[in-house]
Amino acid sequence: MSLLKERIALVTGAGSGIGWAIAQAFVDSGARVALLGRRAEKLQSAASRLPEEQVLCCPCDVSDRAAVNAIIQQVTVRLGEISLLVNNAGINTVRRSVAEVDPSDWDRTMAINLTGAFNCVRAVLPGMRKRGYGLIINMASIAAKRASQLSGAAYSASKHGMLALTHAINEEEAQYGIRATALCPGEVDTPILDCRPEPVSPDHRERILKPEDIAAAALFVASLPSRACVPE
Repeated sequence: MSLLKERIALVTGAGSGIGWAIAQAFVDSGARVALLGRRAEKLQSAASRLPEEQVLCCPCDVSDRAAVNAIIQQVTVRLGEISLLVNNAGINTVRRSVAEVDPSDWDRTMAINLTGAFNCVRAVLPGMRKRGYGLIINMASIAAKRASQLSGAAYSASKHGMLALTHAINEEEAQYGIRATALCPGEVDTPILDCRPEPVSPDHRERILKPEDIAAAALFVASLPSRACVPE
């Protein structure tokens, strides 16, 4: 397919799970994709399964604003102006209640899940504004719609913030041809489940959403014409 031919995409958290599935779907649809993640070896492993000419590995911690800015410049030089950003990088805590979550775990969750998304958005906005076109897909969660003990305080708060960030982008950047969408899936069978306080059974994993299901939703949004904005 060539739904995304000539598009330049950046996908964070692309070494595994939802990020990898979205990157693969975008590449299969003709896009060139920068794979961003904290672990270089995971990115290289993911990239090795994709056409070399369509991918670029970008080791980076999204919570490091200076590093994000440098990576965006690198991607722009190597691939071209980014027109499609997927903010997928995310973590959760083991201890999840307000009373029990370690403050350092709270800070790290906010830094990656929410501030990391903000860092990436801020870095790509100038190029998107210059082109008069851009789409930002924020990987939120059902936890962005309702807090729960299962998701935990830090994760739920960060995803509520990501949903608000999505709406703010649409309010402020529509005049520049920039749109944003928040995807809010329920449980997905990804490595983040390994952080659950209670182990997730194989039967439960089999019943819930798979990364490729979320990738299909992201591809649908990305393939819509620029006149279509899907906030959530």
